[in-house]
Amino acid sequence: MTRTRGGALMVAGIVLLALNLRPVAGSVGPVLDDLRADLGLGAGGAGLLTSLPVLAFASVGALAPRLAARVGRHRLTALALLVVALGALLRATVDTAPAFLAWSFVALGGMAAANVVLPSLVKQHFPDRVGPLTAVYSTGLAIGVTAAAALTVPVADTAGGADGWREGLGIWGLLALLALAPWLWLARLDGRGAPAQAAGGGEAGAAVPLGAIASTRTGWLMAVTFGLQALQAYAIFGWVPAVYRDAGYTDAQAGGYMGLVTGISIPLSLLVPLATARWYDLRPLMLGLTVCYPIAYSGLAFAPTAAPVVWALVVGAATCTFPLILTLIGLRARTPGGTAALSGFTQSVGYLIASIGPFGVGVLHDATGGWQVPLMVLSVLAVPLALGSVALSRPRHVEDELPAAVGAGVTGSG
Repeated sequence: MTRTRGGALMVAGIVLLALNLRPVAGSVGPVLDDLRADLGLGAGGAGLLTSLPVLAFASVGALAPRLAARVGRHRLTALALLVVALGALLRATVDTAPAFLAWSFVALGGMAAANVVLPSLVKQHFPDRVGPLTAVYSTGLAIGVTAAAALTVPVADTAGGADGWREGLGIWGLLALLALAPWLWLARLDGRGAPAQAAGGGEAGAAVPLGAIASTRTGWLMAVTFGLQALQAYAIFGWVPAVYRDAGYTDAQAGGYMGLVTGISIPLSLLVPLATARWYDLRPLMLGLTVCYPIAYSGLAFAPTAAPVVWALVVGAATCTFPLILTLIGLRARTPGGTAALSGFTQSVGYLIASIGPFGVGVLHDATGGWQVPLMVLSVLAVPLALGSVALSRPRHVEDELPAAVGAGVTGSG
């Protein structure tokens, strides 16, 4: 395979992979009522189901760097996509709530592993184009979550019947099987000797233990900042439609406004990583995005009907702190091994922090009977997010902060 052809296949594989890293989680909400009725899933089970993505990202995500070092990044990606496909397809066939939850966790676990290893694949094959390639796959993520929200119900309605939700969810397993095709070929790259060769001819870099990342300032800054933005995102996707409904809008209108939230993130997910990689001073970009949170929340809290489209677009812009921090994972590590470990630590710790978001907003809403208090709390939490983002704006590499023994092994391999 020529380098040009191999690079094109890798880009295609990354695009298809990114499209599959959100639908398994994002497709459940639109058909949740139907599947609950069909499977007898109670309120506790529904709560557990909505928490499974965070649990999978925190637990399986922490194991992904070690698995990648053992079996290879490309092979792990192929295996992860296979697991996503099987879990998504099999959960659509079961007749009990426990089985549905179990297969959902399997599918989400595959999604979590691929999500962690993806930045290290970009670093390995495109070390000088981290920004553009992150733009490509973060846009794919945005398209994937938007497609899941928009298409799951129409597919279910087309299938018809009380259990049309099965086809609505199962279709995303077929998409994962389609995405597996290029990775079956790319998995051969892990069999060409170790360490793997990066696109630029350098070595891919030695594996870095997650425990070593935990001893670095950059690792914790990345993890906490990522966690704070994920907390905001999960709260937004979980509760903003309810904010619109409680303001007097119909379910269809609330869904339409939520579509604006996810839709505006598609073009911005393409532009933000490019700016992140090219701008030396990232503070204006970071502060510009994070200030969108309190602006949107204030509007939704105190004047939700005054400019509903504006609030949706502004909160959608705020969620693009996600592709910004994804880009920084690749930029704040020198090697693919360091990137994989930083990604694993950032996401495993970060998603534990994020789990507080939707749960806490629900508790505050129930306690106060309205949305003003929870939305203002989210606004306050944008402040440490902004501070962490500004701290990460300064050029640094996590390998430079590793303990001496670990750092020597990593930098000596590249």
